[in-house]
Amino acid sequence: MKTAIVIGATGLTGTHLVAALLQDNYFSKVKVLVRQPWAHQHPGLESIIVDFDDEKSLAAAIEGDVFFSCIGTTIKKAGTQENFRAVDYGINIRCATIARRKDIPQFLMISSIGANPKSSNFYLRTKGQTEEAVLAMGFVGTYIFRPSFLLGERKEFRFGEWLGKYLIQLFYFLLQGRWKKYRGIKAATVAQAMVRVAKQFDPGIHIFESDAIQNLGI
Repeated sequence: MKTAIVIGATGLTGTHLVAALLQDNYFSKVKVLVRQPWAHQHPGLESIIVDFDDEKSLAAAIEGDVFFSCIGTTIKKAGTQENFRAVDYGINIRCATIARRKDIPQFLMISSIGANPKSSNFYLRTKGQTEEAVLAMGFVGTYIFRPSFLLGERKEFRFGEWLGKYLIQLFYFLLQGRWKKYRGIKAATVAQAMVRVAKQFDPGIHIFESDAIQNLGI
């Protein structure tokens, strides 16, 4: 019976992930680290309010067996590239460092299709640099998920994302071969894939592109 720790639990994929974890008997407890009180109630759910900028606050909360990171933002929501990086890179690395120090064996993280630490695109470069830093920490098992456009009902409307999803869906069946990984994927499918991979616990470094995630989440 394992204890899962989740950051980014209130987001699109994070919400599905928490639901999937709570429905799986493999996990006896699901600890969600949040900035403010969370209304969800479940016998196996523990909601912990933390300051993601405070290492002591995080260290007190990060105790368990499997760490899941679904945390992320957008440039528009963050306001500046600096603020965006503080979330997507800063929070992930701060949490991963503590998890590694506490010998939590598994770290699972959502990144993005096209992530590359040397990309000219700020978003993809930040995602790639975050991956690079986490992979260097040496968890027993490190699992990076690189979904394409995430499909599902968000709390807020994002025009650019909506347009991208529309185009991806329009040309869905034209995306074959090496382009297949760019097909849109349901956030619920990504969540199911993360749970399955965590339960399999295959040591080493594993990176899953969107098409592989689709197969895992079925």
